[in-house]
Amino acid sequence: MAAKILDGTKIASDIRSEIATEVKAMAAAGMRPGLAVVLVGHNPASEIYVRGKVKASEEVGIYSEQHTPPETATTNELLALVEDLNRRDEIDGILVQLPLPSHVDAKRILMAVDPAKDVDGFHPVNVGFLSTQRPGLVPCTPAGVIEILSRSNIPIAGREAVVVGRSDIVGKPAAMLLLNANATVTVCHSKTHDLPAVCRRADILVAAIGRAGMITRDFVKPGATVIDVGMNKVSDAAEFQRLFGSGLEKHAQREATFRKKGSTLVGDVHPEVAEVAGALTPVPGGVGPLTIAMLMYNTVKAAKMRRQGSGARGEGSVGARSVLAER
Repeated sequence: MAAKILDGTKIASDIRSEIATEVKAMAAAGMRPGLAVVLVGHNPASEIYVRGKVKASEEVGIYSEQHTPPETATTNELLALVEDLNRRDEIDGILVQLPLPSHVDAKRILMAVDPAKDVDGFHPVNVGFLSTQRPGLVPCTPAGVIEILSRSNIPIAGREAVVVGRSDIVGKPAAMLLLNANATVTVCHSKTHDLPAVCRRADILVAAIGRAGMITRDFVKPGATVIDVGMNKVSDAAEFQRLFGSGLEKHAQREATFRKKGSTLVGDVHPEVAEVAGALTPVPGGVGPLTIAMLMYNTVKAAKMRRQGSGARGEGSVGARSVLAER
């Protein structure tokens, strides 16, 4: 029996709707959340991401502004911009779009962001809060993974979870969130011995390794929930055929798109896993839409924590069904 497809687009839409309601109530009380995005230079991919973030902010009623220093901006100039945004009370969230130009000290810039406004959740202070279960801002993509599980009524407590990938942005925080939700967690990486065997133990398998179709059916226990965080562009015809075959009716639309555009987006999970897993997130339309939704969520959360001094979430706040609530 084919896996149940977990619709990240629908879940993200639900979260945005909740956030819009929350923002409207906050604005009526004179506390409209504000987000500042810093985009240095002209990286086409970054410009697309930033436009999506600004548009999402406007749609839910968050005040947003975009700062676009030139490619030649120095580390000190960017530090001055960040410090100015730190001081401004109407700005609750600061997002510095990566990558930064090679001559800029990116670590210094990210460290300069006030942890209370760090809506990416990357600052060591917020990493520490997450690891010790204190109120803080959680990285958006891992937070989205937990929302998908929670809102799809997939139990976490007591389950065995395996995370493939140990990045600071996804793998490590995803593992910590699962551990905080009382899963038994294993983190895998390039040095893991017999990776398929370790993955087959998982009730919940999170793939965040950055390799197209690496997780095949041999990695998956029948009935497991598989969360595919990968986003890989495939433009080679042989690679496309390895993943999707040729002339298969179930992949006909994707094949037509590939032939027209010359590329397609795929996850870290091979399509054949749908024949084994109990539930699966698609790519696209799975974890991806949750990332921006959780950025909106973090901006609202930052506003409430900063301006109300309410710690985590107050009564009636967004994501009431989530297991992200601090305890």
